[in-house]
Amino acid sequence: MRLATVPYSIPALILLLTQCVNLSFTQAAPKQTINIAYLTQEQVIPAPLSNLDPFVKDKGVIGAELGIDDDNTTGEFTGQQFNLKKFIVPLDGNVVDTFTKEISPHFQYVVVNLPAQPLNQLADLPAAKPLLLFDVGTRDDALRNEECRRNVLHILPSRAMRADALAQYMMKKRWTQWFLVVGSNPEDRLYAEAIKRAAKRFGMKIVAEKAWEHTYDARRTVQSDVAVFTQTEDPYDVLVVADEQGQFGEYLDYRTWIPRPVMGTQGLIATPWHKTHEQWGAVQIQHRFLEKAGRWMEEEDYGAYLAVRAVGEAATRTQSHESRSLKDYLFSDAFALNGYTGTPLSFRSWDNQLRQPVLLAAPRSLVAVAPIDGFLHPKTELDTLGYDQPESHCHWDK
Repeated sequence: MRLATVPYSIPALILLLTQCVNLSFTQAAPKQTINIAYLTQEQVIPAPLSNLDPFVKDKGVIGAELGIDDDNTTGEFTGQQFNLKKFIVPLDGNVVDTFTKEISPHFQYVVVNLPAQPLNQLADLPAAKPLLLFDVGTRDDALRNEECRRNVLHILPSRAMRADALAQYMMKKRWTQWFLVVGSNPEDRLYAEAIKRAAKRFGMKIVAEKAWEHTYDARRTVQSDVAVFTQTEDPYDVLVVADEQGQFGEYLDYRTWIPRPVMGTQGLIATPWHKTHEQWGAVQIQHRFLEKAGRWMEEEDYGAYLAVRAVGEAATRTQSHESRSLKDYLFSDAFALNGYTGTPLSFRSWDNQLRQPVLLAAPRSLVAVAPIDGFLHPKTELDTLGYDQPESHCHWDK
């Protein structure tokens, strides 16, 4: 009996199969595209307070670019393409016009590096309601409480989170008596309120509080003002300064009437990122950013990086580009973002704040990372920083 004749030789069959495989790839669906906008506005360059710290006008944008690079590294394997478009509104430009005409019709995800007032102005626009706005420019507690918005996710730690981080460390050191010095700017008073809340929360005592009303001239400050100003009737363990603009706080260290450490906005500071941080893989991203930008990463850069990476992580896990699917995943227990600070980051469902460790840093060294060991919480120790769910005043009224 004769066997059926095979119409193709073995090499021909291999060639045919190879062509079929190649054809299947060419006919595969195109890459899924996720578009992200970055929105900021030019700032007035302030008068220099020191030659040591030059004004950085591009804080945030390079961090977003680095995040897109990392998103697309993963996207090569998941069939996704991430695109970033930057919108930098001129000083005399209209942020709302830019948002409504150029951003909201084309982007579902917007990284916003703006102050509190224009941020909420954008969030309240009808066109912004279905979008996700990632706030990388504010630390206001009100935006996470009474002024919260459903469509705004806050990346940087709030003032309350920063103050709580300092208070935990002071409690560990048993520095329980504080002398609070407050600047004249509205932001200084907001920071002072966060410090007072932290002191009450952790059982500290503010034995004295003074408003800085002296000159900002360094020579006169060094010669006389600080020593006299820091004399108090009650002894204190640490001097806490609220000077977010850096107008006088740097002059306090080593010049107080009695030798005491300085913390707050100067001295030992609480920050989401710092150039001295090198643990948990941070040294690699520090070097990558430095090579790309020619400067150290600022906290706005870190915030923009995290915002873009959060979108990338959610899109990768869900294999979706729709904001509803991504938001559901961002607030699920499955979401975990690598922030190079030792603990996976996630969002609080009650106020849209990114829960995260807070670095406690001196100018040239990393001192500690909060939450400090020993501060416990039934869900996660990260929620010992800032407003926990029972304390929250965010009710999604808007």
